[in-house]
Amino acid sequence: MLSPENKKRILVLGVGNILWADEGFGVRVVEEFYRRYTIDDNVSILDGGTQGLYLVSFLEQADCLIVFDAVDYGLSPGQLKLVRDDEVPKFTAAKKLSLHQTGFQEVLSAADLLGRCPRELALIGCQPLDLEHWGGPLTAPVRVQITPAIELACNLLAQWGAPARPRAAPLPASERLLGNNIDHVNYERAQPI
Repeated sequence: MLSPENKKRILVLGVGNILWADEGFGVRVVEEFYRRYTIDDNVSILDGGTQGLYLVSFLEQADCLIVFDAVDYGLSPGQLKLVRDDEVPKFTAAKKLSLHQTGFQEVLSAADLLGRCPRELALIGCQPLDLEHWGGPLTAPVRVQITPAIELACNLLAQWGAPARPRAAPLPASERLLGNNIDHVNYERAQPI
């Protein structure tokens, strides 16, 4: 068992753009994970949004990485797929929404070039249905995969010696990962489904 001084540093990261329907899957999952669970001090939770290469510094500090993202695996809409370690880079080249958006594959490559890529990688990807609806909510087949994606992450965290624990009480609105009406519930309440 690892002592507190040598615990693995773990990053749980959601990437994507909540303004493009299912492209927001990764952000919505990490947001919900944060709302439902507490974690040890060696685990960080981050909404990476569309920060691209700015995320490299966060990866440099992690021994283990879990990424939630919408990924075009060529599967049925809403299907989840977990890929690990060396398989991760080949699946992260999903369609970019604009020329200025850096794909997560480039973020991993940059961290690897610096010799600071996490030793253990896990990508929990969901096959999107709609990436074109500007301002749209997650589609139904993608939305229902939030809980199963969180369960996969909880299993990984337990394997890495940092189990997530359900919160005893709901998280107050002031402590949400996202606020200002862009959190999942408030944002989607204002949207036609």
